[in-house]
Amino acid sequence: MDQLTAEDPPRMGPYRLIARLGAGGMGLVYLGRSEGGRTVAVKVVQAEYAGHPEFRKRFAREVAAARRVGGSCTAAVLDADPEAAIPWVATQYIAGPDLHAVVAKHFGPLPEHSVHTLAHRLALALRAVHGAGLIHRDLKPSNVLVTVDGPRLIDFGIARAMDSLAEDHSLHTRTGMLIGSPGFMSPEQVRGLELTPASDVFCLGAVLVYAATGRFLFGATDTGLNAHLFRVAEEEADLTGVPEPLADLVRACLHKDPARRPTPQEVAERTATDQAAEWLPGAVLAQLGRHAAELLDYAPAVHAPAPAETAAPQPGPLPPPPPEYAPTAPGHFDPAQGFGPPPGPPPSAWSVPPPRAAALADPASPHPRRWWGLVVIALAQLMVLFQAANFSMAIPAIQADLGLSGDGLDPMTNAYFIAFAAVLLVGGHIADVVGRKQTVIVGLIGCAAASALGAAAGESGTLVWARVLQGVFGALLTSAGLSLVATGFTDPKERGRAFGIYAAVTGGGWAVGLAAGGWFLEVLSWRAALSAAIPVAVIALIGALTLLPDRGDRTGGHFDLPGVLLGSGAVAALVYGLGEGQSRGWDTPLVLALLAGGALLIVAFVWWQTATSSPLLPPYVFKDPNRAGSFLSMILAGAGILVLYPAVAYHLQSVCGYAPLMAGLAHLPMIAALAIVSTQVSARLLRRAAPGVLILAGMLLTAVGLLLLTGMSVDGAYATEVLPGMLLAGSGIGLAFVPIFATATGGVAAEHSGGAAGAINTAHEVGATIGGALLSSVLTSHLRDVAASETVDTKLLGGYTATLWWAAGSVLLAGLVAVLMIRDRVPRDGARAPL
Repeated sequence: MDQLTAEDPPRMGPYRLIARLGAGGMGLVYLGRSEGGRTVAVKVVQAEYAGHPEFRKRFAREVAAARRVGGSCTAAVLDADPEAAIPWVATQYIAGPDLHAVVAKHFGPLPEHSVHTLAHRLALALRAVHGAGLIHRDLKPSNVLVTVDGPRLIDFGIARAMDSLAEDHSLHTRTGMLIGSPGFMSPEQVRGLELTPASDVFCLGAVLVYAATGRFLFGATDTGLNAHLFRVAEEEADLTGVPEPLADLVRACLHKDPARRPTPQEVAERTATDQAAEWLPGAVLAQLGRHAAELLDYAPAVHAPAPAETAAPQPGPLPPPPPEYAPTAPGHFDPAQGFGPPPGPPPSAWSVPPPRAAALADPASPHPRRWWGLVVIALAQLMVLFQAANFSMAIPAIQADLGLSGDGLDPMTNAYFIAFAAVLLVGGHIADVVGRKQTVIVGLIGCAAASALGAAAGESGTLVWARVLQGVFGALLTSAGLSLVATGFTDPKERGRAFGIYAAVTGGGWAVGLAAGGWFLEVLSWRAALSAAIPVAVIALIGALTLLPDRGDRTGGHFDLPGVLLGSGAVAALVYGLGEGQSRGWDTPLVLALLAGGALLIVAFVWWQTATSSPLLPPYVFKDPNRAGSFLSMILAGAGILVLYPAVAYHLQSVCGYAPLMAGLAHLPMIAALAIVSTQVSARLLRRAAPGVLILAGMLLTAVGLLLLTGMSVDGAYATEVLPGMLLAGSGIGLAFVPIFATATGGVAAEHSGGAAGAINTAHEVGATIGGALLSSVLTSHLRDVAASETVDTKLLGGYTATLWWAAGSVLLAGLVAVLMIRDRVPRDGARAPL
């Protein structure tokens, strides 16, 4: 302990301060004495934090909870004044050095029976902390005091009061200091996840390794910080030197999956002993006794007051303490790099409350039915794509049944895509504010109702409105579904597989819709095809109600109405302008006005997102070059990939004479290749390779597949001219889409994950619209320029071939953009770092 300085206050509440004990991330810690002579530790909050009302509220709540922590293994909270000009809290003072000093400076690693007792007592302390509704968040040797009668855990719970200040960038680094220390951080802390009681159990395992070996887990002091954090998240712990009877327990505590770690109660039960011997060697106990005696004799230095001094000085602002640990920027450890989802509240959507600590505000282990929940999301996404695909196949039947002209069909076709694209950003924002599960439920009900309305339509106006509603509710489902995937799977391996499944559904769903739509049209009718989405929506709705989590998926924040209007208006204008440009011509005043207006609205949207305090899409989301690269890559990839489906479908039906059903089924090999590569290859490589490299490789494969399809001829065979190109294109899409989705949603705070999901899906839809406009323009130009003597089939096939060349160039450009803008690599030490 150190003498007080002139800047230190002489008293805090009823306690006279007599020495400095140390500094922490939140303030200074003093040795104090009450009027009755009781010695206490007084933690005084930094003045810069004391001025934040939200911090004071959280501080008061955490102090109240910390008072409930009892037992002989912790330092009890004795007194506090959260309402004081400078808030403070007084705890029981433990006369003993910390575990770090005992191991590193005085006595070295502890013997086996001491580590055994340490594990038992710390587990009891954590049980008391968790039972009071707290999570320690910074369990490390310096927070474990060693006393004659056993270890004591200190500094629990109060760090949570800093969480509410996470959005204050001036306090961001200091906030990060409070929730972990190198060598004693859980994988959840490294990945920036909302912490659970299981995080403390991992830290307990790290403390036990240190106590038994004197070695920091994962070489915290031997390598750079990035390398260390990567090892915490990805590698297995080295337990060399840990006593064999404790090795299995410590290994279980250090499991990467929080759900598979033992609870503190289970650790306490496995380490209980009837051994009556002293828990520490005699030399250590003797030193502890001398330390306690020195405390009894300690007296503060007396400073004579200045002549003009007439009263005791009032507490003033405290100097900021030296930082104990300054973490790297959270953007370096985002899901796109295999480190899981982003920091910040609300907690993961796939978490459930622990059975013995239901009062905790934090989530616990991953939801046991999260994979079934992913099935619900995949089913809902398939239904959305089915609605879009089967209508395109039903157009001839609708035209004949309702007596519509070509001009009458254009509003039906365009209405869906304009509504869908315009509402994607809104859907993500609604999911953030209202809740992901609630948004999925509303989307499913709306899609079912819109399908019923469309199937019963007797005239074109009703069908147009049905398509608009399908687009609106489909957009809600799409953005909320991707947000659930992005926030719901935290383990890197699980996260890769989840994104692989989602990418397979997104990339192959259109082809599935073509096959299913072809069957309905061939066997039943167009009304049956439009009605087919209803039973799928009902099944998905039952799954959503029973399998999706009920808590932790909403922020209750402000709805960004100006941002919604600007963003949706921009997208609607661009999509409408691109659609009208195909039919009216690109130089018409309406088309030029729509495209220019859309561009201006995008500029206004970006400006507003940087100016408002509650943005739909915070600036850090779109200013990050990695995410910006993923958005741009998705636009270019979407433009190229869209050409694939109509080109192949036309060749199979019009040239090869396939029925609609068989033409749809002919896409199954491509879907299979896409699904296998996305779930088994890209999902595994996501944690090992740079995302930009994966995207480039996938786009190269896709481009080769598209170029192979340019060899289709009027008399060609499916197996030789179509299948090889489809297999390569499907493999490339599966390889590229997983890192694109993961990068776009990686490192985004959970309360903004819906906005990021909406943004990447909007990029995909805008790209597809550009691809459609490109397809139409090239076809029109080709039909106009080719010789009149050629047959219609030859003309159209030539037009599709020319479009495939443009599509190959677009996807190649998408890969180039990705590898240039998504700039991370894996250096030799295994840690992710920017190039």
